[in-house]
Parts: sequence; C-alpha cells; structure tokens
Amino acid sequence: MPQTLARVLVHVVFSTKDRRPSLKEQIRPNLFAYMAGILRSLGSEPVVVNGVSGHVHILLTVPVALALANIMRVLKAKSSGWLRRTSPTFAWQAGYAAFNVNESNAGHVTRYIAAQEEHHRKAGFDKEFLLLLKRHKLAYDERYLWS
Repeated sequence: MPQTLARVLVHVVFSTKDRRPSLKEQIRPNLFAYMAGILRSLGSEPVVVNGVSGHVHILLTVPVALALANIMRVLKAKSSGWLRRTSPTFAWQAGYAAFNVNESNAGHVTRYIAAQEEHHRKAGFDKEFLLLLKRHKLAYDERYLWS
C-alpha cells in the first residue's frame, strides 16, 4: 500500500491545576476555539472541544505522523500561555486521560462532550472521571489520581 491511512479518535480529559475553577464562562468559547485551532495546526481534527470551569474534554483525531503525547504537550503549553495573558498564575494539571473512541460511538461521545455544562449540574468531575476510567478499564493509582 503506497500510503498510510488512519482515523484514530481519542477522547481526552484534563483539568486545571488542583482542579481550580479557573476557566471562567466568558473565556471558554474563545479558549475552546483557540484550542481547536492549535489542534488543526498540528493536523488533528478537533471534533468537539468543551468543558467547564475546572476541566476540558476533547474528541480529536490523532494524525498518523504525530504521537498523542506530542499533541497534548503542544496543546497544553500553547493554551496555558494564552490563558496566562489574563490569568498569570494559570496552569493545567500535569497529566491527562485518553480514551479510544470507536467511530460508531463518536456521535454519543460528541453529544456527551457538547453537554458538559448540563452534565455537571448533576455530577461532579471526580465522579465523572472515575466512571470514565472504570468504563474504559483504565488502571490507575488512587494516590496520584488527583494530584
């Protein structure tokens, strides 16, 4: 085969440092648009970017020539720089969680991410995050989960 073809969908979740409610409602639309632009510049398709005051969810594609870790390093560095223009002490948490998404489930995940504000009126981040980890059978160490 003379070309490499792939469509790898990943649902990424990461929070602000110490899950502080740093992402004010009025800046989120511009922040999420900026993050989508960063992803596009890397060759990734940002299917949906959304979140609430303390964390972000993104459904994105991983281009064949780039590792997810590199995408996340650039995304978090550039977006934190953008946020520090108005919030000098802003920081993201050190890590992130990434979940493989089957194309047949992409619509469901897209709707879930798009409805984050509504979802978090009923459930907090801790409960949501643990549920995602368990649903995807992702092993974790409780000692490091919230640091």
